[in-house]
Amino acid sequence: MFIPRAKLRSAAAAATTAMALIGLGAGTANATDWPPLREGAYLYSGTHGTGTVSTVDLTDLGTCHALPVPPRSVQIISGSASVVLYPGAGCTGTHAFATGSLLQDDLPWAALSYRVVPA
Repeated sequence: MFIPRAKLRSAAAAATTAMALIGLGAGTANATDWPPLREGAYLYSGTHGTGTVSTVDLTDLGTCHALPVPPRSVQIISGSASVVLYPGAGCTGTHAFATGSLLQDDLPWAALSYRVVPA
């Protein structure tokens, strides 16, 4: 009996994605002492996921939010949304930082505002 190639490709893609997520969770978190990966978006006032934590409402698309505590790092796991962080108030600035829907990273600068956008 033969297994259709499409099924083999789907199974291989699913296995590759699972291994990548496991590697991201284990390797990145342990190597830099990040908090455990969890669904959602979180902004941290310190680098490597340290300091004060702000939770991002990923369902509030398009609204510009001011940040009372400027984040220096971000962690996001979402299948449908990403976060764009801005160095200026009111979602302004010459260079924005877009997260994508899977990221755990330090920001190049302290952000003063953000907006949630579709992934």
